Amino acid sequence: MNRIDRLFGILTLLQSRKYVTAEKIAEKFSISVRTVYRDIKALGEQGIPVSFEQPKGYYIVQGYFLPPVSFNPEEANALVLIEGLVKGLSDRSIQQRYSNALNKVKAVMGSAQKDKLEILSGNIKMQLPECMNYDFEYLSRLQVAISNKTTIELDYCNSQGQASKRSVEPIGLIFYAMSWHLIAWCRLRNEYRDFKVSRIVKLRNTEQPFVKTEHLPLKDYMTMLPVTY
Repeated sequence: MNRIDRLFGILTLLQSRKYVTAEKIAEKFSISVRTVYRDIKALGEQGIPVSFEQPKGYYIVQGYFLPPVSFNPEEANALVLIEGLVKGLSDRSIQQRYSNALNKVKAVMGSAQKDKLEILSGNIKMQLPECMNYDFEYLSRLQVAISNKTTIELDYCNSQGQASKRSVEPIGLIFYAMSWHLIAWCRLRNEYRDFKVSRIVKLRNTEQPFVKTEHLPLKDYMTMLPVTY
């Protein structure tokens, strides 16, 4: 992450909370506390009124930003509930982006509403089976490839432990049997294949457009799966 993006991220984080300590900022952006001090100083030099209260941390002076959007309590609560589902049903790439998006939403809320969301967030828990530990970071990149219709290259290990390299044209993602599956046209097999995302060892987006001009709609492929939607 470059410094401009990091400064914007710190500003958004500050807007999303009443107070944020230097240590939490450092942890969030994987930087040192000394770097946090420099970044906070840089924000101040740009006219952003960041203040500090011991021992609570940094905060944006109330009223600096006018909220462009307002949320009623039920809408805000729904976002917090979805946060739990995102953590349970997606990988690290989606979790991080949802967290960033939710911080932007919180940034336009008043202090009282932020307090209530913090309380609610700490009192919603999900029990998930061990098989739903999605310890990878591919879903976000796969979404980009699907929407941009660009080819990806995979190092893949199948259920028998056999490794292979594939060049594929991704048409969609499906969640079934407690796992994420990439549905793609495989150039090696010259047919549509189902790749379990957790078995992807390495992924690269070539940024090259699809070669195949017409693809099967994902909903048609879904009819061939042994599950009901």
